[in-house]
Amino acid sequence: MKLAAALTLAFALLAPLAARAAAWDVGPPVGAKVPPVHATDLKGAPVSLKDLSGKNGLVLIFFRSAKWCPYCQKQLMDMNAAPGPLAQRGYKLAAVSYDPTDVLTGFTEKRGLTYPLLSDAGSVTIDAWKLRDLRYKPDSFAWGVPYASIYVISPKGVLQAKLAEEDYKVRPELGVLLATIDGLPSKR
Repeated sequence: MKLAAALTLAFALLAPLAARAAAWDVGPPVGAKVPPVHATDLKGAPVSLKDLSGKNGLVLIFFRSAKWCPYCQKQLMDMNAAPGPLAQRGYKLAAVSYDPTDVLTGFTEKRGLTYPLLSDAGSVTIDAWKLRDLRYKPDSFAWGVPYASIYVISPKGVLQAKLAEEDYKVRPELGVLLATIDGLPSKR
């Protein structure tokens, strides 16, 4: 019994370290100014980080596709619960993919999303952020998709935190995102 209790305690203490070790460092480094966003809203109008930010900043999700990626679809639907808690913290939420606006509009309307999905035609922003998933070749329908990742950006465009996993099937949950934001230094 003592051995089982000791193993349970050891696992409980080591699990957070293992989870942290699994995080994947893609995109701009924390503390750096992020590249601009060259994306459009669902009406085809260009948007900027400033347009998208709340008082304390922006949470920007890069996702593979709302059309064909079930892991992205689930994440986008799960994150529909995020705008309220993020607003309480002074942040807004937006998500970017290489999908055309008609795909994003259809998904937004069908799923009742309350935050903006942005189209990065030609993967210009994805490439500027160094997020293009190179497992796909130019002849693939998935050429241009980003590594699935989440970025917390200050109103001045500085990267405050990022969440990403190498396995595109694994996505940070809202609670992890909120805990990350809550753990940021209060000086923004």
